[in-house]
Amino acid sequence: MLAYRIQSALKALLILVLTVAAAIAGGYLLAEVGPLLAAAGLVAFFLALWMLRDIEVAYWAVISVVCLLPFASFPFDIGFRPTFLDAALGMLFAVWLLQWLQEPRRRLELTPLGWPVLVFLALAVMAFILGLGHAPLTSYVIRHFAEILLSVLFFFVVVNTVQDEGRLERLVRALILCAFAEALIGIVLYALPDTWTMRILSALGPLGYPTGPGVLRFIRDDPTLPQRATATSVDPNVLGSLLNLTLALAVPQIFSARPILPRRYLWPILGTIALCLGLSISRGSMVGAGVALMTVATLRYRRLWWLILVAVLLILLLPQTQDLVAHFIAGLRGEDLATQMRFGEYKDALILIRRYPILGVGFAGSPDVDTYIGVANLYLMIAEQMGLVGLASFLTVMGVFLVRFWRTRHLVRGNERLEPLWWGLHASVVGALVGGVFDHYFFNLDFHHSATLFWLIVGLATAATEIGTRAKKE
Repeated sequence: MLAYRIQSALKALLILVLTVAAAIAGGYLLAEVGPLLAAAGLVAFFLALWMLRDIEVAYWAVISVVCLLPFASFPFDIGFRPTFLDAALGMLFAVWLLQWLQEPRRRLELTPLGWPVLVFLALAVMAFILGLGHAPLTSYVIRHFAEILLSVLFFFVVVNTVQDEGRLERLVRALILCAFAEALIGIVLYALPDTWTMRILSALGPLGYPTGPGVLRFIRDDPTLPQRATATSVDPNVLGSLLNLTLALAVPQIFSARPILPRRYLWPILGTIALCLGLSISRGSMVGAGVALMTVATLRYRRLWWLILVAVLLILLLPQTQDLVAHFIAGLRGEDLATQMRFGEYKDALILIRRYPILGVGFAGSPDVDTYIGVANLYLMIAEQMGLVGLASFLTVMGVFLVRFWRTRHLVRGNERLEPLWWGLHASVVGALVGGVFDHYFFNLDFHHSATLFWLIVGLATAATEIGTRAKKE
């Protein structure tokens, strides 16, 4: 009874805070940016109230922002500009905590992966604190580091709130549909004249997006070379990382006896995501998606090899894809400028890691003027910031994840609903880990949404394993 009263009081307090904040924000928006954004703020307020009644709405909000408006921020300053993702994740955590207080006897599920994740988090905090000995603490660093911690903690929210096949299906469906929408936006903007695309993307300026000619991206930033699709993800490689994970997530549904989307819609969705991934010309993401799909084809759905073979032949033979093929070959040979710059980053990263091998240099900056934090490689980035101990911790998390993947794959065999979801989620993580060899988005202070997506997928895959384990015991 006491817990229920506390939960009711907290919910009432949260509604009151939201109402006051909405009134203040609405007045500001009406005065400063006009009735359109003020109306949008009112819609967001009612959406927040809806989230308090249904945690899945909060999940949908997080997924929508991650996929469609990953860099959007509110058009006001509270010492910093809060982002849409900050608000959506904050509401999701708040709703979860309220539900947890309402059922005080409910145990916090850690799963076998939980303890390694907590160790990784503790090492990140330790590296952050030690790094402040040689770099000043700024609002930018503390805010973005907190966002990264929130993204990792998201794993625990997922495994504690996604405990049945129905919710798992609905969240995976939301991910696929939002990624499809982002891919469709990317294709349309790619096909439009450059002036139209620039004007449309620049319209997002009030939400913190870049404006002007720089919103158009080309290979090596050279307008004489092929353009790269970005959709609303600003950077083509960021877009590629999203499509890498969601393509691997969706493909196993083709072989499902009960796909979460009708096949007459699933095929165009997959084609749109794959096409936009190609237009992004994100080589690392394409390799990641390819390895993920080959893993699924080898271990479970053998007929997928025919689709992979057709896709490879089309890429090699179609005249429209020859620039992409040439770009790939240049990268393999180390001939293009982007690859050569990455080799330089790898060399600089190894110098930094050799100097600070144990817990790295933290997240605020390098102590040496001749080194810097930043490399297009997930693993080297972690080693720079958290040292080899931190990297070993992350690899332990992923090692436990992959060992569980291998040992529990028989638990979902024959489960028409769960099996394709399980394979898709684990393939998605494989795609992220392979793509991480070439990019750093899944653990980077500047890409909160990518880290959130990664730990959401890891959490959903773990939840799928737990659901399969319970189903076998029953």
